[in-house]
Amino acid sequence: MAYLETKGLGRDFPGVTALNDVDISVELGRVHVFAGENGAGKSTLVKLLTGAYSPSRGRVLINGRDPAEDPSLFRNIAYVPQELTLFPHMSVAENLFIPFDRSGHGGSYFDRRRLEREATEILDRFGIAASPGDLVRHISVSDQQLLQIARASTNRDMKVLILDEPTSALTRTEVDRVFRVISGFRDRDHAIIFISHKMDEVFEIGDDYTVLRNGKKVEAGRLADTDADGLIRAMSGEAIHLGDTFRPEVAPPGAGEPMLKVRGLSGAHFSNIDFDLKRGEILGFAGLVGAGRSEVMQTIFGYLKAKTGTVELEGAPWKLGDTTASIRNGMMYLSEERKHHGIFPLMSVRDNIGMSIYEQTTSAFGISAQKERAQVSEIIRAYDIKTPNMNKQIVYLSGGNQQKALIGRAMARRPRVLIFDEPTKGIDVRTKAEIYRIMKSLAEQGVGIILVSSEMDELLRCATRIITMHSGKVTGSFDAVSTSTETIVGAMFGKESTSNAA
Repeated sequence: MAYLETKGLGRDFPGVTALNDVDISVELGRVHVFAGENGAGKSTLVKLLTGAYSPSRGRVLINGRDPAEDPSLFRNIAYVPQELTLFPHMSVAENLFIPFDRSGHGGSYFDRRRLEREATEILDRFGIAASPGDLVRHISVSDQQLLQIARASTNRDMKVLILDEPTSALTRTEVDRVFRVISGFRDRDHAIIFISHKMDEVFEIGDDYTVLRNGKKVEAGRLADTDADGLIRAMSGEAIHLGDTFRPEVAPPGAGEPMLKVRGLSGAHFSNIDFDLKRGEILGFAGLVGAGRSEVMQTIFGYLKAKTGTVELEGAPWKLGDTTASIRNGMMYLSEERKHHGIFPLMSVRDNIGMSIYEQTTSAFGISAQKERAQVSEIIRAYDIKTPNMNKQIVYLSGGNQQKALIGRAMARRPRVLIFDEPTKGIDVRTKAEIYRIMKSLAEQGVGIILVSSEMDELLRCATRIITMHSGKVTGSFDAVSTSTETIVGAMFGKESTSNAA
């Protein structure tokens, strides 16, 4: 019997129907996967299930009752979003039990020792490497992600746990830990709604599935009765081959020549980094969370300060510690946290892209609106950015379309080096392939591409070479075609390996 269900559920926004006539049925003791491309309606459905939105039509039923008549029923639904929503300047224990009334710590007397004692037990259960009194801003991103999931478990009324891309910032070891927690909830007769674009995880942990496409339910059933190809076909409406590769095939002029040279670079979280980026290649960086990959890239780009070392671009000394100089001299960095370090969420698509081309659209009389519209339109067309119009606030675009807008904005500067840091985090299979094709095309035009990714499959499909890092140090450089996955993963874990790529 379904504990959570919807009947004819729909939600309209001005000029668009985000969800239409959706029926779902979620049972206790099972993991129900919501599948669909970015923009398919999953986020709208979740907001209706949690009470953040009211239906335009249809009903939500929780344990057979309508929360429109009794909103307290929504207390039985816990939601863990993809983005971190913790309070960074509060302690781990305080974050864990907020809101205090739902976790049994409300009332007139606040017992901090009890709070920290109970927090210790939960932190141990989830394997979070932090103490109850630590400030959240001082713990790792992966531990913060686990803390969000643990916080949902402290809701004493919770019967349904919704997890939206819960493993996007986690290593495989941490994913296994999350899956053990999910299995524990399932065994205790809770329902789990699991949202992920990672097919291997969907089939590893899921029992049932519902596929949304363009705001409509198009398929549902038991995962045991389908496979990854069938699920992807239902999501996208077409076949997408997971085995396709996107390594550069066309050699641009000067291909193979080192264009970016990094020597002896050291920073707060890494030391003595040496590598070359060759023209026309996609250079992958592999490593566990905390290995120092992003910190290396942020130091080269200028976000972080270098302690020692030098960088050269096409033979010229590179100025470290200055992001403005980096952009001016042909380097762009696309952060994995696009909502915090990429888009300007309250600005339009036009403004988000237009800020990179103001030099091309400005005259003595100011910005030419006509030139800006024309160039932004061309970028939207070239990168197939799905938006109702260029004046739409970018925050309302899907994650994949936000990412393509950022790539288009970066390429409008005509960079020589483009650094992608987890470029497909939280992005559906088809849009991933579109972004891979863009990277391949740019490399074939002579742009040097650095790809930082936690997904081994992504690196093997796109990279020409893969550099591995562990605990802030380079542990190997490998040819992506000829090297075994076991060798690369071993180097990621610090195992000494013989590199086979220059």
